[in-house]
Amino acid sequence: MTASIIKKNVRINQIWENILLGLPEKCKSKEVVGELPFVSRLRESAISEAKTINFPTKQDENWKFINLSELSNIQFKPTQSVATIFADDLSSLILPEAKESRLIFVNGEYTPELSNVSALPKGVYVGNLMELPESKKDKVVYYLGKNKEEEDLFSLTNTANLHHVAIVWVDPNIIVDIPIDLFFISVPTDSSGLIQPRVLVIAETGSSVTFVENYTAIAQECYDTAENKPYLVNGVTEIFLEDNAHVNHSRIQRELGDSFHIGQTKIIQNQESRYICNNISLGAKLSHHTLKVFQQGKQTETYLNGLTMVSDLQISDTHSAVHLNYPHGTIRQLHKCIIDDHGHGIFNGKIFVPKSAQLTSADQLNRNLLLSSKARIDTKPELQITADNIKCSHGATISQLESDELFYLRSRGLSQNDARNLLIDAFATEILDRLPLESLRKRLTQCVACRTLEFQTSY
Repeated sequence: MTASIIKKNVRINQIWENILLGLPEKCKSKEVVGELPFVSRLRESAISEAKTINFPTKQDENWKFINLSELSNIQFKPTQSVATIFADDLSSLILPEAKESRLIFVNGEYTPELSNVSALPKGVYVGNLMELPESKKDKVVYYLGKNKEEEDLFSLTNTANLHHVAIVWVDPNIIVDIPIDLFFISVPTDSSGLIQPRVLVIAETGSSVTFVENYTAIAQECYDTAENKPYLVNGVTEIFLEDNAHVNHSRIQRELGDSFHIGQTKIIQNQESRYICNNISLGAKLSHHTLKVFQQGKQTETYLNGLTMVSDLQISDTHSAVHLNYPHGTIRQLHKCIIDDHGHGIFNGKIFVPKSAQLTSADQLNRNLLLSSKARIDTKPELQITADNIKCSHGATISQLESDELFYLRSRGLSQNDARNLLIDAFATEILDRLPLESLRKRLTQCVACRTLEFQTSY
């Protein structure tokens, strides 16, 4: 490693250490009487561990296709106060199905005056960590911050700032028919803000819940425009499914065009549980999402659906790792990328099938549509198998729009652009149709159509 690279890495580490040093005072200044004692211990442990880890570079496997040097030129600071927004600002964002089952967080901090959970049935807690019922305070210590598998600098920094936590807790055998919306709204400030949302979802034995994890921003125009106010969203989500629990999870990322978004989602599944994730990434200048699933029981089902759209100089990186550790496990994964202009998409999916996971069924497919000769995709689907009685497949496709399909549509009277846009929309629809909320499907379909119109690549 050259002296200049070493010097640069030292500078990046110093910036991040300054962030970590600033977090205890930030948390202390907001300390609430009655805070659970283990929370402060989690923060202290995370700060100590984070200081021993170097800032990720291309030498790290999970970051090899991303250049994070731009983060070293921005002095991110933890947000000090909640930005002021009003109910009218949310009128176009709130999902009708969840108008009375929503939590609102602004710049990472809970805003009860904008939240409303009045429609939720008894046996469901949806709220902030500080308001957790007494009956659950002794139990939460077994969930929050307990999944420490391969923690990186960003997830540790999030834990070091642990204060506001969006919690969804469903009691045994409770079926929640109403979808829950966890809304994380970014409001850019003059200083480059560091926003660190945290989510904890617990579905106890026999329960069922559908929730949306929504990341977006208050913007003057379309969410993907740049406002010259860069900020970093660094989120962590932990999801626990007990025996025979069902969770349908939609994760939507629509940050502003000059923002950075880094997220990690960790899922623990007990036997006969069923987890569905619909992961849609449309915004941010640079986004990186890591999804880790641990099947910890027999007959466990996991379904991962993903859609990424990038253009201009956007970079979107999706990593997933599914560990099947017991017999009769199922995993189905389909991730799609639509890339235009100088956009760069990355997909790295791993499925681990050890000897103990006999009679496993695993399918993984990454499909990529390149709309420009300058667009780039790095894809690496992986299966690591040591079991011998299994049914597994994996693959990746990279293609452009088919000329014969364009010709067919044009022969039916469509213009070149209309034919092209129709094919792009159809490519995305396979994923969008799997979203469980009709209003969310319509809004994201409109977003995809809007972005498709902006793609002006000529063939």
